[in-house]
Amino acid sequence: MDFKKIYVLVFISLIFSGCGKEIPVIKDLNRTDYKLITQDSTQFNFPSDLKGKTVVLSYIYTNCPDICPIITQNIISINKQIDKEEIDNIVYVEISFDPERDIPSVLKNYAEVRGIKSPNWYFLTGDKKTVFNLLKDLNVYALSGDTTITPQNDSLYYFIHTDRISLIDKQNRLRLNFNGSNADKKEIINSIKQIKQQ
Repeated sequence: MDFKKIYVLVFISLIFSGCGKEIPVIKDLNRTDYKLITQDSTQFNFPSDLKGKTVVLSYIYTNCPDICPIITQNIISINKQIDKEEIDNIVYVEISFDPERDIPSVLKNYAEVRGIKSPNWYFLTGDKKTVFNLLKDLNVYALSGDTTITPQNDSLYYFIHTDRISLIDKQNRLRLNFNGSNADKKEIINSIKQIKQQ
């Protein structure tokens, strides 16, 4: 018996089994479908309209003074690299937890200002109860602070909220969560590739 060959075979199998390690499922999202609205005022069923796609998901509101624009910018960078590497079947979804102010036209403007024109990028809003039930399902939290009334009689308030980018697989299963504003973009892109293959 050639022990050298056996050692080599065992070593190779260990390497390959480590590389193909399955990313665990955090939650199956197929139990409930949430009726939302896109930035183009079209109905969007979350998550059923995403079936068969790998999804980069984040949570924002357009009046955010700090981390939301950073989260969106990080996803823009991820999108550029994904396009450069010609990785297909990726969808980007940003859900607003401020549906009272973030109506479709506001979300559309938020996208346009940032040069987001991709047909596979959705900014979602909807009925407040529906949005917050979905966020709860995703274990995402948003708490509005005190409201200030401006001299123009407008309500001004901000949210303390979860800072996250999530990855959902083709079977509508939540697989990974990352810090959104301080994202390790390389790690997220590598995870997208791995999830696509599983």
